[in-house]
Amino acid sequence: MRFVEPLQPFLEFGDIALRLAASVFVGVLIGLDREWRGKPVGIRTLALVSLGSALVAVATVNLSVLNHEPDAVSRVVQGVIQGVMAGVGFLGAGTVLRHHEEGEVHNLTTAATVWVAAALGIACGLATWEIVWIGVGLTIAVLVLLQPLDVLVDRLRARRKGEAPKSEDALD
Repeated sequence: MRFVEPLQPFLEFGDIALRLAASVFVGVLIGLDREWRGKPVGIRTLALVSLGSALVAVATVNLSVLNHEPDAVSRVVQGVIQGVMAGVGFLGAGTVLRHHEEGEVHNLTTAATVWVAAALGIACGLATWEIVWIGVGLTIAVLVLLQPLDVLVDRLRARRKGEAPKSEDALD
């Protein structure tokens, strides 16, 4: 009987810890905005989404058996990214609410934030640090700096149609 050798890790413990801790930090940063605004997804959820995505990415690239097979690594990483992002899309979809009476959809920004947190978690897991920090900066800019523009456009649209503007809490 032939036994398969156990897989040997490729990454060092400190590198793995850094990647996973960075993913939690990224999720917390993004979650602060959602928590502050009282949205259904907040700090812990986004930290876990980001961490889960990073765990899958780190586990994938940590297989030393693939180190000498760049094509195999590429295919495996692509498959993992596709699977995580599709699965997280379902999680984000669970936050979306549609009010049939009003004909409005709510929490789309929150759903998109879940998706972005997963993407940033994958980027942390793959240690693409420039992408991580630019992505975090742009995400926070979109969530924080563009919110007043969202309110302004809503007020102008409502005034043009002769309706009452949405409350800031309704904008998402």
